Order: sequence, then structure tokens, then C-alpha cells
Amino acid sequence: MSAYYSLVVLGLCILTGYAGQISIGHAGFFAIGGYLSALLTTHNLSAHGGPVVSGLAAMGILTRRPDLYGGELLTVHPWPACILAVFAAVAVAYAIGGPVLKLKGHYLAMATLGFGIIVYRIVLGTELVGAADGIYDVPAFPLLPGIAVSGKSSLRVMNYYVAWGFVILGMVFLMNLVRSRVGRALASIHGAEDAAEAMGIPTARYKLKIFVVSAAFAAVAGVLVTHYNGGIGPSESSVMKSVRYLAIVAIGGMANLWGALFMSLILNYLSLRGYFGSFDDAVFGVILILIMLFAHEGLLRRQLLDQIRGAVIRRGGGDDP
Repeated sequence: MSAYYSLVVLGLCILTGYAGQISIGHAGFFAIGGYLSALLTTHNLSAHGGPVVSGLAAMGILTRRPDLYGGELLTVHPWPACILAVFAAVAVAYAIGGPVLKLKGHYLAMATLGFGIIVYRIVLGTELVGAADGIYDVPAFPLLPGIAVSGKSSLRVMNYYVAWGFVILGMVFLMNLVRSRVGRALASIHGAEDAAEAMGIPTARYKLKIFVVSAAFAAVAGVLVTHYNGGIGPSESSVMKSVRYLAIVAIGGMANLWGALFMSLILNYLSLRGYFGSFDDAVFGVILILIMLFAHEGLLRRQLLDQIRGAVIRRGGGDDP
């Protein structure tokens, strides 16, 4: 579970820490991925029939499985549902990213906050997706198409490897992105957007693309968490979830993927195990406030070791080579 949620944090880290674009609405993309995949894999298509449904079933896109009451459901297979859900989140990110990313600073933060609130109110008030109850009886996500899993213990072990497989792939992709020409362009946008534009960097295009990539990471996490838990509720799209992700990025170091991953695994684990109790949301709110006040670059910022080493050398009276 901690690894799944870390995918959202990694996507937000590349957007906020490297490109300098603040988002307080990433729980909305998480919910879009999770809810759409849950809807596709629980909605019974048997009653619809017709050549389209028959053709999809013949292609392996649809699958039959038992429901909670002993009946049989004809639903979309989790793998195609995952792909469709992620593409839907990407399409939404592309549609809203164009106008929203023209804003800067707190105006951008408020706009993304508004998007998150809209998604939350839609899922909370729409009967098709279960309203306040959410969607349940979501099938498990198989490791590979066609591989059946029996037993809850086997499913949990499989999800452990699925989770870490996605985290490793995500880290490899983002680390290569940061070290590429695109990463240098993002760093220049973060440092001085007007200067980057004057140097010929298409800042609007780069910001939109990285916003879409970040949304895709959140949507993938939403799909995987939903299928692991067997359901999803409106709380996953709440504003406090977005604040939580941003707080983890802040404490891990705004431009430090490894720091964001490390702090995400620790804080999400403690939260999921219930160590924060009823003060769970308050803890992440306090973390965000303290980081913004006293260490706005994060506790695990990339320059931390160099700064500690310099302080030790100065205290010892030596020269820093």
C-alpha cells in the first residue's frame, strides 16, 4: 500500500520539485483512475448483449467472474480497464492543464485545488459510482493476463511484487527524465520561467507534458490501490489526500526523487498502520506548515549532505576543498 501511494508522490515530485508547478488536486486524478477502473470491472454487461459486447468478449477484453451473491458478471478485464482509466485521466489532465498552467504561484495552487474539489463532489453525489458508499466488489488485479491467483495470501504476495515493480519502473523513468534534456528544461523553468522562455524553451508545452505525466502516475496508483483493496470511496479524492501528497514531497525534498520516495514509504506506512490515530490528517497538515516555515527545500534536499559536511569542516577549522 505504501508503495502504491508512493507512485502519486513521485509524479507530484517531478511536477512540483523539478518543474515548479504546485498542484493540490492530484487526489482527483487518483480518483479518476480508481473509479473508472472499478466501474468498468464491476458493471455487468451481460444484459446489454449485441455484437459489440460479443466482439469485445471474443477479443479477451471482457471476462466472466462470480459476483457476491453467486451469480455471474460479464465485465471488462482489469488490464484493459487499467489502460482505459489511465488514458481517461491523461485526457482530463491535458484538457485542464492548458488553461490552468497559464497561472502561477498561489493562483495555480487554487485552480488545482478547485479541480480536486470538483472531482470529490462529483463522486460523492453520483449514484452510478456509489455516491458516499463508493464502489465495492472490485476484482483483484492479476500480475499478468491469464494468470489466475487463488487465496488471499497469494494475492497479497503478488501485489507486493506488482507494487514494487511499478515503483522501480517509475523511478527508472523519472530518473532518466531528470537527467535528460527535458529535465534540464524543467529545471530552467523552475529557476526562471521568463528567462527560459527567452532562451527558446517552449515552457507551456513542457509544463503541460509534465503535468500529464504526473497525472498518469496518480491514475496508475489509483487503479492499483482500488483493485488491491477491492473498492474505492470518496475519501480517496478528498482535498486532505492532495495535501498529504504535497506534504510528503515537501519533507522529502522538493527536487529529490529518492527523498520523496523514502519519506513516502515511511509516512504512508505509519499512517496506514494507524500510528497517527484520529490526528492523521492533522499530522500531515502540521508537517506541511513546518516545512514551509523552517525548511522550504525539504529535510532530505539534495544539498543536505554537502551543507552538513561544510558545517563540520568550518566547525573543525579545516578548509573545504
